[in-house]
Amino acid sequence: MDAGHLLGPTGPLAIGVAGYEHRPGQIRMARAVQDVLSHDGVLLIEAGTGTGKTWAYLIPAALSERRVLVSTGTRALQDQIMEKDLPALRRHLDIGIDAACVKGLANYVCLRRYNELLHSADAANPRFAPSLPTLRAWVEATETGDRATLSSVAEEDPIWAKVVSGSDTRIGARCDHYDDCFVTGVRRRAEQAQLVVVNHHLFFADLALRDTGHASVLPDYDAVIFDEAHQIEDTATSFFGSRLSTAMVERLVRDARGAVLGQGKPGHESRLLDAILAQTSNFFTALPGDANGGREPLPAADIPEKDLFALDNALAELSAICRNARPTRENVLQVARRADRMRDTLGSLEAPGHVSWTLGSGRSRSVGSSPIDVAPLLRERLHMRVRCVVFTSATLTTGGDFKFLKQRLGIEAEVSEEVVESPFRYEEQAALYAPSHLPDPRSSEYVDAAAKEILELIRLSDGGAFVLCTSLRMMRLFAKRVGDELDHEWFVQGDAPKQTLLDRFRDLGNAVLFATASFWEGVDVPGSALRLVIIDKLPFEVPSDPIVAARCERIDEAGESSFMRYLVPAAALSLKQGFGRLIRTTRDRGVVAILDSRIRRRGYGKVFLTSLPPARVCESIDDVEKLLISNRKEPTILTPTPIPRRSL
Repeated sequence: MDAGHLLGPTGPLAIGVAGYEHRPGQIRMARAVQDVLSHDGVLLIEAGTGTGKTWAYLIPAALSERRVLVSTGTRALQDQIMEKDLPALRRHLDIGIDAACVKGLANYVCLRRYNELLHSADAANPRFAPSLPTLRAWVEATETGDRATLSSVAEEDPIWAKVVSGSDTRIGARCDHYDDCFVTGVRRRAEQAQLVVVNHHLFFADLALRDTGHASVLPDYDAVIFDEAHQIEDTATSFFGSRLSTAMVERLVRDARGAVLGQGKPGHESRLLDAILAQTSNFFTALPGDANGGREPLPAADIPEKDLFALDNALAELSAICRNARPTRENVLQVARRADRMRDTLGSLEAPGHVSWTLGSGRSRSVGSSPIDVAPLLRERLHMRVRCVVFTSATLTTGGDFKFLKQRLGIEAEVSEEVVESPFRYEEQAALYAPSHLPDPRSSEYVDAAAKEILELIRLSDGGAFVLCTSLRMMRLFAKRVGDELDHEWFVQGDAPKQTLLDRFRDLGNAVLFATASFWEGVDVPGSALRLVIIDKLPFEVPSDPIVAARCERIDEAGESSFMRYLVPAAALSLKQGFGRLIRTTRDRGVVAILDSRIRRRGYGKVFLTSLPPARVCESIDDVEKLLISNRKEPTILTPTPIPRRSL
């Protein structure tokens, strides 16, 4: 069966779906995915916004008769696929789609921990008691145990930390609740399904586990399709590295007090756990740190070896007590495994090919080690093991080709490459304003000049604006200088949960939102409520970040320019994501303003400009005014409940 026909003008979707419009780019993508699933290999496919790429890979995957993993960038996209896309395809296509969704362990209630809470003093604790009746009723009724299905208990409610599953708390087959366990049920369904929907974090957690001797999280599979594939390098870096935090040790000690006490000499275990906390404090206090809480490099010479060895020895003793305890209890062995993993992290701080770092300040501290280059790891663990891999996103190319992505993801073999243009008419729907008169963003005059430009642009658009900043500092500066001058309701990232801010922004129709990286991608505001996107600077990686610095150093040592080979293309991909917030439907109109004059004044600016959609260019603020006025529609203005603003 041809996937392209199913999506085409005479296919069942065109016949059965009201208002369906076939898209040539979607058909082209579906046939490319179907071909690689039939013959194996690697496919890189950039599908412009509006292509309909989700259906373009789900249909070939369902037709393939192979077990296909679809790995998404977010849990929200997992839910969309399972609750919206697949049900629609089942209704209109005469094909069976046997699919299962698997999320990270922390998305599911652990029945063992839930029952321990019910029978503990914490059940009456004011932090947990208000939500417990609602949680109890839901646990008795739910089939999946997925916390996303219980909207009446807030995501940030402290009760979740007491009852959800996790790699640190899961016991496994010896648990009394194993057969009824929600995670067990999810995995059983996944083992029977032909299509398994996961997210990148879970996929790479599983990939990292497969070489450690631990049981894999996911079933074996024949092919994997990565949606939002531009996120893969960052996700793989996290899971192929290691991290230890003060909070992780405190959780271990807290759990150990309940599981381990009474396993050895009276009082010894309690004193040992107290010693672990003390040694942890000594170790993290002795680390160099950043008063602002940023990630800092940790050279070998700065590792406090005496404190490291003391903490390592204390964790080793805890592990030994747990392993020697009789009778053997699985929850006690779990404490031992957690202590061993912490020792592994301490031992990895000088690992070759990795960069060590510290993060945070005060009581909230982390230390870790990350691979400088994940390309060799991806070649060994992904490309050499999985015969068929599809990478897709709206943003994979820089400067018109896939070279940068292939270098970063270790893709060396022959691959199929496709660029499917967006069906949106960017020349008509969008404009790019990149003023060359503003000061260099690194100069002291920049903030005042940019704030003035932001005010003028928002005045011309009559609100309906995102102000996307490359740092929290710049976001707060612009919110403080611009916000009180506005005649519109305005919000700052952090005033409320992300989804709440987006809902209020849409409802008002003429609001202004100041935000940072978390709003650069995965945010969808179709319609006239968003008609202006302002980007303060080209989104270069922070050069002082230890991982970025180590990668740049390695490229420079090889005789190449880390700036042109790594920093510029990485920033171009990010800028492309930011630009993509503006046009989400064929009816959207608006302007993207980039207030970084380097895009016009520097030679490397061409890489950014050629990476962006083909919007028309506004040479002056007068051009912007004419365009915004001609496109202006009366927004639907509602009056939602005000959001209290945090102090800037």
